[in-house]
Order: sequence, then structure tokens, then C-alpha cells
Amino acid sequence: MKFVVDAQLPPAMVRWLREAGHEAEHIEDAGLLQADDAAIWAHAERTGAAILTKDEDFAERAKTASGPSAVVWLRIGNAGNPELRAWFGPRLASIVQMAGEGSRIIEVI
Repeated sequence: MKFVVDAQLPPAMVRWLREAGHEAEHIEDAGLLQADDAAIWAHAERTGAAILTKDEDFAERAKTASGPSAVVWLRIGNAGNPELRAWFGPRLASIVQMAGEGSRIIEVI
């Protein structure tokens, strides 16, 4: 699966996704760190990537707009990298499965 990792998530998330066999790009590496949601949305759509975010705005947008393959909305509060990785890792397979089944909004609790 291919992911665009949004600004609220650490660049380390890209490394974790790649280690798990996925393609991933942080918006900072795409030159979109200061971009608005519309530009990030367009980039994800253009590259065929799902948006991995903590921003509810992307989930709301996915309800009405065509766009990226999926929005993966992570519902975790502030967490350091070790805690985030420990929380996210066991959920990744389910995220990929749901996206493969066509889910456009994947809310991860």
C-alpha cells in the first residue's frame, strides 16, 4: 500500500511503513509541509496514496469528495514515537485489509 504521512505524524512513521513493506512519503519530503489540505489531498490523489493523518478534516472531506484511495484517520492523542509505533504496528494489517476492501475512511481507534 502507498501512504502520504501528514504533518501531525512523525517522519519516523515513513520508515516504519517502509520496514513493513509499504511505500510511504512524509509531506515534508514532498515539499508540502506548509501546504493546505487541498494541496495534500491533490498530491495523494495524483500519486495513488492513502492519507495517513490525525486531522479530522481529511475524514470529513472524504465523505463528499473524490480523491485518494483512503483516508486513514488515527485517533490517538499525543504520543512519543515508541508509544505511537507500539499502538500503530498491530493495527497496520487491518488498515491495509480495509483499504483493499474499498474503505475510503478508516478510523483507527
